[in-house]
Amino acid sequence: MDITQLKGIGTKTAMNLNRLSVYTVEDLVRLYPRDYIVYEEPVFINSLGSSEKMVAAVEATVVASPKIYGGERKSIISVVVKDENMDTIKCLWYNSLFLKSKLRVGMHYIFRGRIVVKNGEYALEHPDIYTMAAYAEIKNSMSPVYPLTKGLSNKVVTKAVRQAIDEYAVGMEHEFIPEVIMDKYELLEHNKAMHKIHFPDSMEDYIQARHRIAFEEFFLFVLATMNLKSANERIPNSYIINNDKRTDEFISRLPYTLTNAQLRTWEEIKADMAGKHVTSRLIQGDVGSGKTIIAILALMNTAYAGCQAAMMVPTEVLAKQQFESMTELFYKSGIELKVGLLTGSMTLREKKKVYVQLETGELDIVVGTHALIQEKVIYKKLALVITDEQHRFGVNQRKMFSDKGENPHIIVMSATPIPRTLAIILYGDLDISIIDELPSDRLPIKNCVVDTSYRTKAYTFINRQIKEGRQCYVICPMVEDSENIEAENVVDYSQKLKEAIPDARIDYLHGRMKASEKNEKMEKFMHGDTDVLVSTTVIEVGVNVPNSTVMMVENSERFGLAQLHQLRGRVGRGRYQSYCIFVTSAKSKQIKQRLEILNKSNDGFRIAEEDLKLRGPGDFFGIRQSGDFDFGIADIYTDAKTLKEASESAKSIADGVINISKEQQSALNSKLDEYTIKCLEKINL
Repeated sequence: MDITQLKGIGTKTAMNLNRLSVYTVEDLVRLYPRDYIVYEEPVFINSLGSSEKMVAAVEATVVASPKIYGGERKSIISVVVKDENMDTIKCLWYNSLFLKSKLRVGMHYIFRGRIVVKNGEYALEHPDIYTMAAYAEIKNSMSPVYPLTKGLSNKVVTKAVRQAIDEYAVGMEHEFIPEVIMDKYELLEHNKAMHKIHFPDSMEDYIQARHRIAFEEFFLFVLATMNLKSANERIPNSYIINNDKRTDEFISRLPYTLTNAQLRTWEEIKADMAGKHVTSRLIQGDVGSGKTIIAILALMNTAYAGCQAAMMVPTEVLAKQQFESMTELFYKSGIELKVGLLTGSMTLREKKKVYVQLETGELDIVVGTHALIQEKVIYKKLALVITDEQHRFGVNQRKMFSDKGENPHIIVMSATPIPRTLAIILYGDLDISIIDELPSDRLPIKNCVVDTSYRTKAYTFINRQIKEGRQCYVICPMVEDSENIEAENVVDYSQKLKEAIPDARIDYLHGRMKASEKNEKMEKFMHGDTDVLVSTTVIEVGVNVPNSTVMMVENSERFGLAQLHQLRGRVGRGRYQSYCIFVTSAKSKQIKQRLEILNKSNDGFRIAEEDLKLRGPGDFFGIRQSGDFDFGIADIYTDAKTLKEASESAKSIADGVINISKEQQSALNSKLDEYTIKCLEKINL
């Protein structure tokens, strides 16, 4: 059912929803709230300093006329309010001059907003204003907050979701999880969960609904990967790739010695590629552990066997860098293998040349983006594909590449330090190799967790590093519900940084930029033409800038530890000592405890394990970390226990331990087929 069939959803609103990958009413009901507004009891102003909450409501009276700073385009309204204890606090609004008439002296309201510190004092930032009667009606209720994009309001999405569920029963379906499993894990029925996840009457409602939906997402995922694993094991090896002595000679000439973990992984890959069945292997290794050189060895062996190999990466910047570094490495080592590059931004003439070289077999190895599997690309003898975790569900890859060759070997590389117990479940369709040690000559990154008062000292330190010829990153958090604010944050921050470090060459990146503009700015930084790059998390994972030595992360409490560790991996890649500064204004002991894990360790696997211990089942509104797995609501860290339960249940059904009726099996098969198709559709290759 198309989204435009809902009342109030015209062409323009539908186009805005399309930007969130919502095309049908079914997509809409699976656009789960990213948060909920819980309208709490108002508190006294003097309690705000000890509160661990980011948002609070206060009942107070306006005691002074509002002060207005700036012009119409960039205005700030500041007003002082006082509660019944005679304590005062400033309320601040940006670009909201229309509120001036509401803020007359003596007016009594509930002010609900974000708690911030301005000039050493607490303030409420952009608080909503309610009359006493209006707030009494909504107090203690929960309102969904949806992911949004420009031109789309939360009110419109909420109304459309309610209409889809209540009037059209979208998302309502026959129960497909066997009753014995539902009873064992106290799962809500699917239909109840779908309603309650959008419109919970209480926190208990929300927790139950979320548990059910997370369980079913994991349950279907595990069943799908088990089916895929079984299918892979039946595919014969069409390309027997034996080890070549020229690859061994190349290893012996490397200017460093491979670690034991790298050597172990290389032995596993060699055995796979010479075995009876096609290779489906994950190489999991921490940032900087040396996964790429192992990938290059596999590419070389394949080429020496008279076959072709492809390496697919998520971005053009990374593709170009991998191509250039591989070409240079082969040239210096006297390796006479022909390497090509294929990306979407190349001219038609350049692409056609590569197409011909691939079809005739002139190219041994090709590096590129998803352009590698477009319809026009024909390989003469494609035997190996090395792909990045961001491109995986696996099924689609296998199918797309099978159309271009006879089931090539596939190796997936992951820099996400997932605990092994979870990795075995999540990558159930793949054999796993773990590179769990770093090269011995790598200087460990020095870390510190500081509050915002340290910022000036941090700028001084960054300036000192720049004068020594080094480069730095500063990361600002993304603002989920407004691309405009996100861009504004980065641009404004860059301007303030220029004032603090006037001699530095400062540039910025954010999500609203065109791909070509991002590439240009990233390449400038890579070539040393930019001293400081201010960015959201769009900076390329895997991009290697050995000269960058400082990573400063603002509002670090807003990121998950796995994400922070990935960001930290952008530095520490050269011969210079590197540093990571985590800045936070959070007062919460738990947040500081979690950040301290990063402060004390550079080991991604240990960080993931420790984070797993700290994150309790109630930590539902934390930052999602498992972006590599496209779950609607489940998170592999927060829901690790649920993941294990769902995995055990799926295996019990597959092994026949749990007997289910024909009707239940039919419902489950139907849902599993639908799930697999959805997964294929989500990968836009």
